[in-house]
Order: sequence, then C-alpha cells, then structure tokens
Amino acid sequence: MAPTLNVTHIGTATAILEINGVNFLTDPFFSPAGTTWDLGRVILKVTDDPALRLDQLPVIDAVLLSHEDHPDNLDDLGRQLLNGRPVFTTVDGAKNLAPRPTVHGMKPWETIERVIAGKRFTIIATPTQHVPGDECTGFIATSNDPNNDFGHDPKTGLPNAIYFTGDTVYIEELNAIADRFHICAAVMNLGNAHVPTTEEPDSPRMQITMGGKDGAKLFRALGADVLVPMHYESWGHFTQFGEELGQAFKEEGISDKICWLKGGEMVKAL
Repeated sequence: MAPTLNVTHIGTATAILEINGVNFLTDPFFSPAGTTWDLGRVILKVTDDPALRLDQLPVIDAVLLSHEDHPDNLDDLGRQLLNGRPVFTTVDGAKNLAPRPTVHGMKPWETIERVIAGKRFTIIATPTQHVPGDECTGFIATSNDPNNDFGHDPKTGLPNAIYFTGDTVYIEELNAIADRFHICAAVMNLGNAHVPTTEEPDSPRMQITMGGKDGAKLFRALGADVLVPMHYESWGHFTQFGEELGQAFKEEGISDKICWLKGGEMVKAL
C-alpha cells in the first residue's frame, strides 16, 4: 500500500499534484510570457506562458502555497484560486491573505489534519532557507486514515509521504524528514536561482533555490524513491536549466530516479 501521485506541470513552481485522487495545486502562477515585476533588487520577467490557463484547470481541492510575497509563486491570477478552498502557507502569508478563513498559516514542523475532497490528510510544514528575512515553507502530505491509503514503508516502518520542497536551498535541518517519514516522491523547486543581495549594481548574488547537485544531496539524505524536478525554466534569475540539470543528475548517479515533467500533461510519478 502506497500513495499515488500524478503531476501536471503548469509552469515554474506551479503544478497539480493529484495525490490519491485529490488535486493539490502548488504556488499558483498564471501570468503570460513577458509579464514583469520590479522588486527593487531584481526585475523579474517570465519568458514562457503557463501550460494551462485558469479556465483549463480541473477541480482544485487545496493549495500548497510556499510563500505569497513573491509574484513568481503567487500572482494576481493565482490569487483567484485561494478563495473557498483549503490553503496551507506561512504564518505571515496567512495574515497577508486575510480575511480568508480557509487559509492556514503554518510554522516549521507544524501539523494540520484536514478532510479534503472527502479524504483525511495530514499536512506538515517543513523548514526552508530562501530570501533572508522572508518567510517560506515546504510541505509533507501524508495520512494515517485507512480510507486514504498511504501505508508504511516495509523496510523502515515509517509512514509513506509526499514532499514538496517549496523554494529553498539545501539545509541540514531537512535531513530530519527521513527520521519521521518515508518520502515516496520529492517534488523539488530547483533552478539554482540567484538574486543580488542589495539594489546596488555590482551587488554580490546569493543562492535562493537548489541546483541539481544540491537536490541530489537532499534526495539521498531523504532516502526518497523518486525525484520530481520543476522550477528550472522561464526566469532570468535561474542559472541551471533542464539540460544542465539533467547533466548534474547524471554526474550524481540518480538519473534513473528522476521523473521529468511535461508542461500541461499529467505524468504518473507513483
């Protein structure tokens, strides 16, 4: 007994994670190519259209929102999907999105149980290290409800789970996930994104998401079965795209563990 996971990638960190038949949407972003945002230290510009428009989506049952304060993770179009359905996000994010009674702000390692589309899920917030001073979170989805089959790993006895990293670099604190859960699939935001540390023209750049080697290191630390990469295209602040990412996975010896996504198409990961 193990969870099922079908992934439909829409763009950047936006994907439908169909877990045991329930549709979770990650980081809703639907702006067209060419849209820009001036954030002071960096001007963000998206270069690809989303693979699906809002009117092409299936029913969305819940939203996993890693952070609401960066437009490449939540834009004005994506905000339309936050009303009337469960949304899990950061503590500050929930305050900023108020009044929305179905938005739940979570601290690292906090656990919430909710019935979503008739099935009981346990959602656990995970630590991240993204832009200093800004909140961000990842998520683990699991269930101990016999009517929502996640099961346990036969080798370790740990509960099976699915992990969405959110935007983060590799931090050792994430290794603790492997002590509590067997991660069947790790959906990772990669791209080796870098941004300037200040608004000065010659400001040094800091890393704010993992690259392929970092992702491979976390994948091994988790003892996960499958790595699902996304968030490595469409933006100028990314420094590692699909070809470079594939080469990094090859060098790390995990190419056979990768589930590559195709924009707008449902891909079976588990």
